[in-house]
Amino acid sequence: MKKIIATIFVLLISVQLPAQDLLDILDNETPKTDNIVTATFKGTRILNGHSIENRKDKELEFIISHRFGRVNLGFDELFGLDQSNIRFALEYGLNDDLTVGLGRSSFEKTYDGFLKYSVVKQKTGANSFPFAISLFGSVAVKTLKDYDPADKRTFAESLFYVGQVLIAKKVSPSFSFQVTPTYVHRNTVQITADPHDIFAVGLGTRIKLSKRVSFNSEYYLAFDESKSINARNSLAFGVDIETGGHVFQLILSNAITMIEKSFITETTGNFFGGDIHFGFNISRTF
Repeated sequence: MKKIIATIFVLLISVQLPAQDLLDILDNETPKTDNIVTATFKGTRILNGHSIENRKDKELEFIISHRFGRVNLGFDELFGLDQSNIRFALEYGLNDDLTVGLGRSSFEKTYDGFLKYSVVKQKTGANSFPFAISLFGSVAVKTLKDYDPADKRTFAESLFYVGQVLIAKKVSPSFSFQVTPTYVHRNTVQITADPHDIFAVGLGTRIKLSKRVSFNSEYYLAFDESKSINARNSLAFGVDIETGGHVFQLILSNAITMIEKSFITETTGNFFGGDIHFGFNISRTF
């Protein structure tokens, strides 16, 4: 009897060892893939400012943005709808990580261009990383000719520059946030008390309400403000609606402009005092 038990024990050991070796081999040969987190935000804008999202490789996006006058202008101005600021833009994915864009705003007849580069993506898996990080840089030039003769500017004096680091995290399928340290340089300011260099930080969130609808918020805190225009921090709330190839954003903001150099440093409206601009962004991807 003892010989039978010993024989069974040896057989079990001999079977177990190759099985364990095979599992180890399979484990070593199995590729340790990283899962890149996608759709942190639905579009390339949280509301006024850029989100972490880029256009994909060879993808072209056409964006039309409107901001109307203040809703507290009353019925005579149809609550701001009689006034309109519009921006057209084309944005193109040179590859999955690099987007280039050009735009034109009716506000002060401003042209702008930007580059946005994805440095690292949020990932889960063997080489997980908790955040997505992108770099954003833009230049804008104001071409308005209806200026005070005493304030005539050269081309170089009309330039503005913006640099941002976009740091975002998709916490869950329903909630994402972004922190955006920002630097704005203005070649020319209205009065000597106005700073040429302004540092700010942006905070943005996305709360998914349904498969195609989310509620977004965005706030930019500027640490240096222009004295000549009684500047205020930019605040916005809005809703993203995805309709196939379109992302439609409805926005309420105290800023009437749609590019970084303007809404971060030149906003003057008091949101809670009723200086609210209704607006929307529509994007079409080709």
